[in-house]
Amino acid sequence: MLTFKIKRFNELSLSELYQLLQLRSEVFVVEQNCVYQDIDGKDEKALHILGFYENEIVAYSRLFNKGNYFDEASIGRVIISEKVRDKKWGHDLMKVSIEAVEKEYHTTEITISAQEHLKKFYEAHQFVQTSEMYLEDDIPHIQMKRSW
Repeated sequence: MLTFKIKRFNELSLSELYQLLQLRSEVFVVEQNCVYQDIDGKDEKALHILGFYENEIVAYSRLFNKGNYFDEASIGRVIISEKVRDKKWGHDLMKVSIEAVEKEYHTTEITISAQEHLKKFYEAHQFVQTSEMYLEDDIPHIQMKRSW
């Protein structure tokens, strides 16, 4: 079973920080063969969602309050380790992330910059496409919004 912890940057242990950066690099840089600056100076403003399985971070997202990334609150760096993707925990991660945005930032309006091939995944969480495709680090993305 996946266990979630929600932490601010200054609450992360060194081990957690190392694991989450390693996971992000593993997937976004190595697996997707995309050279980009993952450590972007925004982690300190973010709320971090950590998904643990057998004492290892295998799921992660970071959340921003409105104005810190987009005009609305946002969810980004949504990631599931390749070794556990068959468990479909991405939906659990999004549910926890959305609930955390609503509780911590007191809003239901959320904007994301989604990889285009994950459009149906995000639509399952009531996000709708609000932009044409654009390239972000040479990967096709679309902006999507969720509002209740």
